[in-house]
Amino acid sequence: MGAKVEAMQARPAAAPRGVAQARSLFDPEILRQALVGAFGKLDPRVQIRNPVMFVVLIGSIITLVEAAAHSSVFSWSITAWLFLTVIFANFAEAMAEGRGKAQAQTLRRMRADTEARRLDRDGTEVRVPASTLVRGDIVVCEAGDLIPSDGEIVEGIASVDESAITGESAPVIRESGGDRSAVTGGTKVLSDRIVVRITADRGNTFLDRMIALVEGANRQKTPNEIALTILLATLTIIFLPVVVVLQPFGHYAGASVSVVILVALLVCLIPTTIGALLSAIGIAGMDRLVQRNVLAMSGRAVEAAGDVQTLLLDKTGTITLGNRMATAFVPVSGVGEQDLADAAQLASLADETPEGRSIVVLAKERFGIRERDLGAGHEFIPFSATTRMSGLDIDGRRIRKGAAEAVCRWVAEQGGSIPEALSEIVEEISRSGSTPLVVADGARVLGVIELKDVVKEGIRERFDALRSVGIRTVMITGDNPLTAAAIAQEAGVDDYLAEATPERKLDLIRAEQEGGKLVAMTGDGTNDAPALAQADVGVAMNTGTTAAKEAGNMVDLDSNPTKLIDIVEVGKQLLITRGSLTTFSIANDVAKYFAIIPALFVTTYPQLSALNIMKLHNPKTAVLSAVIFNALVIIALIPLALRGVRWRPSSPGAILRRNVFIYGLGGIVIPFAFIKVIDLFLTAIHWY
Repeated sequence: MGAKVEAMQARPAAAPRGVAQARSLFDPEILRQALVGAFGKLDPRVQIRNPVMFVVLIGSIITLVEAAAHSSVFSWSITAWLFLTVIFANFAEAMAEGRGKAQAQTLRRMRADTEARRLDRDGTEVRVPASTLVRGDIVVCEAGDLIPSDGEIVEGIASVDESAITGESAPVIRESGGDRSAVTGGTKVLSDRIVVRITADRGNTFLDRMIALVEGANRQKTPNEIALTILLATLTIIFLPVVVVLQPFGHYAGASVSVVILVALLVCLIPTTIGALLSAIGIAGMDRLVQRNVLAMSGRAVEAAGDVQTLLLDKTGTITLGNRMATAFVPVSGVGEQDLADAAQLASLADETPEGRSIVVLAKERFGIRERDLGAGHEFIPFSATTRMSGLDIDGRRIRKGAAEAVCRWVAEQGGSIPEALSEIVEEISRSGSTPLVVADGARVLGVIELKDVVKEGIRERFDALRSVGIRTVMITGDNPLTAAAIAQEAGVDDYLAEATPERKLDLIRAEQEGGKLVAMTGDGTNDAPALAQADVGVAMNTGTTAAKEAGNMVDLDSNPTKLIDIVEVGKQLLITRGSLTTFSIANDVAKYFAIIPALFVTTYPQLSALNIMKLHNPKTAVLSAVIFNALVIIALIPLALRGVRWRPSSPGAILRRNVFIYGLGGIVIPFAFIKVIDLFLTAIHWY
């Protein structure tokens, strides 16, 4: 079975084709659905959830009434563009939602009602619809069967095709006991037979939750999003009386200020751009995680990822490649290196772990020692957590390899002595970041095998980038402190936790949070569940236990612990996108102010002509140009809201300066240019 597992794991994965399959930004089907949705969202009960756009909708209704009472090309034009402003805002939100709904349709096709082979209490097998299964039911699945619902394997081992969920074509091994026993409804058994206990209630399977999440049906606004909504509503309320008092002021000054112009002015001065795109930015942030095969249980989790200040990362599989490989045989005095290699290979012949196989291969490569026919008079000693050793008894020899303390204790029990140089060899290997395995033949210590855990290429640069933006990285490992310190130094992490236990992980997270920091971590085992639940961003591996997936607020469908770094980058991109477009929205109000205010009162107060720096043709073209720009800029910014502003690792000060320069200055300059162009176009067609 070990060779079979190895072959399966070595098979290259095809391009993702599951939930993370990305559609083009302007997929025709999504565009069509978004256009329909944009009109459906005109319902005032929907619009009132966005105070800024609700004000625009009310304003457009007022101008509609005014245009019907006092018909003119100007009033009808303003009314049309105000309605378009609301439609464009709805379209932006519908586009973001449409991408999630399109992905959900793929998932729904997987949720076909299949038959399940349920075992009754007397062991009788009964075929029932999968939809009737409840928590606690026991079902049987064999090669070719779809697993009917989420569960835990209680008997057997099998290879499972999870490509429908994760998009990865390589099968995975699932077996009873340990941290690889969880199975997901809708996945397919490829070999062998397993017995599964159902762990999900009807309508609450992992697939059901995935569909709800990618559709955004349960999406709640995050604290920052709520705060920004309140800010935008406050700005709207402030501008409302300011615009209203212009009516009596204009009457007193002898200027004609109509209701249509006042509504147009209000819509142009309130932050309509960010108000229109705010919801789309939040939905798109979750969608970008889905495209990376990560499901966020809430928008709050995505936002928290952008503010994370401490990252806890497992060493194995995240910082290092995960499989320790034998790199050297270090004999003690009086023992030849070939003799040590021969004994190490014998002790590893039945060891199906990557470490054990690498010892066999290294002995063959170094000294040409090949596997031998051991005959019938031998006994393999499997590794156990109690003895912390494995080995072989053959022809009167008792060969053992394992942890230094365990082997030394075993040698002493055999009446042997420990060479003085052994502790120095073990300590030197540990300091270098490698793992020492001591080899003994009966009462005699032969030497040490060096197992090296290779640090992933480029990981140090990624940690340097995170450090530059104020994120502290902490490596979590079960290794001894010496080994942990060496690997931490090579990888470039800021700190490490050696000999980690569930309690120590939890204590570390709480200590960081008590210091006012947001913490993110990854995990896959039941023993990780407390820490995942405590962390602000807890990313559970899809290959992990049900307890881990329920404790975290994100699930990585690829089960790639390194994904935590990508999640932080997506979170930061979400926050930066929201901040950038807010800056742009507020800045472009300045240009609209210079367009409308001088045009309204220049005949009464000629001095205001100095503020008409765009030299707009007349008050009506000035007002309409500003309103048209106000609507079109929403459409222009939809791709940016959906894709997100690119995040580059840099200090908060540098990010702020870039934000102000690009989106603040750009938010002033761009509207000036485009409002002038629109005014010239209206003048050229003699609209007035």
